[in-house]
Amino acid sequence: MGLYKFKPPMSGRMGTLWTLSSIRGAAVIEYGCMGHTLYGRVFLNQAGIWEGGKLYSTHIDETDIAMGDTSRLSWTIAQVVEQDKPRIIFLLPSSVPEVIGTDLPALCRELQPDYPHVPLLPFGCGDFDTNAHRGVQEALLLLAKTLPVDMGRTEQRTYNLIGSCADLFRFHADAEEIKRIMKGAFGMEPLCVMTSDTSVEEMVSMGAAHLNLVIRREGEPCARHLQKRFGTPFVTGRGYGIAGTLDWVRRIGECSGLEPDREFLAVEEARSRLQMAPALPVLEHMLLAHREEAAILLGGHADVVQGILAYACGELKLQRGPCWCDSPDMGTEQAPYMGEAEWTQAVLGQKHGMLMASGEILEWAGRSQELQISVPDSKWRLNPYEPPLVGFRGAIHLFSLWINAFLEQENNG
Repeated sequence: MGLYKFKPPMSGRMGTLWTLSSIRGAAVIEYGCMGHTLYGRVFLNQAGIWEGGKLYSTHIDETDIAMGDTSRLSWTIAQVVEQDKPRIIFLLPSSVPEVIGTDLPALCRELQPDYPHVPLLPFGCGDFDTNAHRGVQEALLLLAKTLPVDMGRTEQRTYNLIGSCADLFRFHADAEEIKRIMKGAFGMEPLCVMTSDTSVEEMVSMGAAHLNLVIRREGEPCARHLQKRFGTPFVTGRGYGIAGTLDWVRRIGECSGLEPDREFLAVEEARSRLQMAPALPVLEHMLLAHREEAAILLGGHADVVQGILAYACGELKLQRGPCWCDSPDMGTEQAPYMGEAEWTQAVLGQKHGMLMASGEILEWAGRSQELQISVPDSKWRLNPYEPPLVGFRGAIHLFSLWINAFLEQENNG
């Protein structure tokens, strides 16, 4: 790992932890150093995970490493089963056991006969080379391969929401807006919100859903597996802006064979445009007289960056400034991957415009914290009812943020 002025890129272990920790009825045991889990718990509390699986660490010391002693893991599993009686235990490696070659799957196979009613499920991505997005992807896929059981479709039409995890900024708010639109447009309820608001029991029943909504590209392997096993069709992406949301609903209708409620959509679109109308002259003034200040700079998850960029520049005709994503595996022409050295230069080189990035970057750049769209965060997010970034309500929220950011720039000269 290199030297960083800011927080280093999150590891695959953290991506796995974000994915698993919010699943109610489960226990997450990390086989590794206590400090790792403590740091993870703090982040999860700040992100707004107030319920979910219980989180444990075995702790290991120099003797365990030198002698290859794994008795701490066996003892911890026994204590967790006896005291908490979880439906399932997720085993998570940390970097030290991964580097020295501890075979966690073999240990689980050895211990499993002692716990016939509590599955022990080992995860990977504990090494130094795997990034957080790969950890999320592999965790979602392993959950889909392991937990769902064969069952018939639900009587009422339902869907699974795949990819809502604690590493996404405002994941609670975005999931709630998606659920609201799905209810209004199609009369559909979620079966499983994977994984920010779900339980082991709900994940077991995922195969009964009529449709899977994949809101981030890391969830696509999971959705493809569920499609192959249960025949469940899936739609990828999420709607940003008014036009983007309407197109997203259209694609869901085509995939599911359902006709969306046109009255609901017409009311939502009309209400959104009516709410934006008073500030449209400000937007026109921005575009005509202050073109540089009307630029937008974006940094974060590739799907979030591309979605907001399409709304800002495609729908509202804002100027495009430097844009980047935070994963080397997801870089595109629209949102290339930038490391710390690249994005710091990009931000410093663009004096004007509205920067939307992580709380850490905004704080460093002296920009408005209201424009945050990604993590690392610098605040506690205890309120799950904040405005979303997606959907019709997200369109109004983003438009309001940009108008106020422009006025602030103009007032400050």
